[in-house]
Amino acid sequence: MKNRLYIGILLALGLCSSCGDFFEASSQDEIIPTTVEDMRSVCYAEAYPYLISTGGYLNLLTDEIQCNGLQADNYATALENGTPVFTFNPMMFDGTEVFPDDVNSWKTYYENIMGCNVIIDHTPEVRGSEQDKNALIGQALLLRSFYYLKLAMIYCQPYNAPGVDPETAMGVPLMLTMEMTDDFPSRSSLAALYSQIETDLLEAARLLKENYEQENVYRVDHVTAYILLSRLYLYRGEENDLDKAIEYAGLAIEEGPRLTRFTSFYNNEGQLNGFSIYDDGYSSEIVWCYGGNSSKSTYYFPGSYGETFPWTVSNSLLGMYDTQNDLRYAVYFIDNLGGGMLWNKIGYNSSYGGDHGVRMAEAYLNRAEAAIRKGGDENLTQALRDLNDLRETRWASGTYVDEPMMGAEDLLAFCLEERQRELCLEEGFRWFDIKRLGLSVTHNYIDPEGVERECVLESNSLLYALPIPYDAINRNYNLRQNPR
Repeated sequence: MKNRLYIGILLALGLCSSCGDFFEASSQDEIIPTTVEDMRSVCYAEAYPYLISTGGYLNLLTDEIQCNGLQADNYATALENGTPVFTFNPMMFDGTEVFPDDVNSWKTYYENIMGCNVIIDHTPEVRGSEQDKNALIGQALLLRSFYYLKLAMIYCQPYNAPGVDPETAMGVPLMLTMEMTDDFPSRSSLAALYSQIETDLLEAARLLKENYEQENVYRVDHVTAYILLSRLYLYRGEENDLDKAIEYAGLAIEEGPRLTRFTSFYNNEGQLNGFSIYDDGYSSEIVWCYGGNSSKSTYYFPGSYGETFPWTVSNSLLGMYDTQNDLRYAVYFIDNLGGGMLWNKIGYNSSYGGDHGVRMAEAYLNRAEAAIRKGGDENLTQALRDLNDLRETRWASGTYVDEPMMGAEDLLAFCLEERQRELCLEEGFRWFDIKRLGLSVTHNYIDPEGVERECVLESNSLLYALPIPYDAINRNYNLRQNPR
């Protein structure tokens, strides 16, 4: 009964769970998980996000993608699919059609949260060592907090935006256990949501630090938790949060892997070897890797090459790089045979992994920004050191010269620009930064007939909190839609 009620609540959220078969078959003794090894298999299949790659549509909301119109008829569907998002249409997710997983983040993340709750609730009951159980619960807590932070940054207003009171602003429904009733879930406050994320991450960091040694970059560990904590505190920005962001980013830098030197992506003849920042074996700084290649999501970005796609990397983003010395320009972007620039953070020769995850560069950027916002000579010096340390690993051998000290305002601007150069078109970082920094975005949209029009997302827009997909709202009368 408990499991059936849980499924009912998830359906009310607008989900069709991949865990359904597991629950329906739970009366068959031979497949009920009874050991920690069994639960580990469930965790890898249901809690980790390896079979999905969501969030690619967030790039279309930013200044990092431009519209080229329809220059090849076979891309008409890709242009049509991306138009509501790129033009900031408040009804962008109101269609009754079934969106693929890389568009319906609500459905995808709640399915994974369900898998996390299975692990958290049932692992203590199975056979196995306490160390192995704690290691598994730590992973599930970290993953659950990761999904909730994603949901917060997509469907909620920024924590400290003008006019936003976190105690009354809407968060998302908090599903924290299998012990469910048949009530339809409602949205928590934004403050409660962030508090739960913090609680989960702190406990995950402790459990993983004490009980788990990372097997490979496709599993989360305590360093992953440290970087996510630094992200959370930077995004939340309450009293003492800057100190905490500095602390946890520092722990990650101290205990995590070294930054990748981009010269390693070149062979002895000075040619790119086809690998990139999320390629395990060639990139040292990966802390956790998951998902697929977001630049090859055929819903928006066709998988073939040679013609101008409707959506390509914006000229404004490309113009931020020193194309001669900053190797990120060549490593992160690909010239589509004259048809515009595409991005490629997984490497064009890769058939594994994905361009989603957590890596060490973020820890340096989080600590630098928090230190600048904290202020004081010592913090500004540390911030500049972090930025120079990061940048030096990205430039051609012997070409980098440290940036000199500058005023706090200029240093913050430089840090935010460096953040975009480093984290562009990845994990929704730019969209989240646009929101928390209160930026406006202007897009030049070209329709299939070649008619151009300007579309503007105003600063601190209601659309900073994206609409919850229609199917979820339609199934749950307690689920309030975002104002738009």
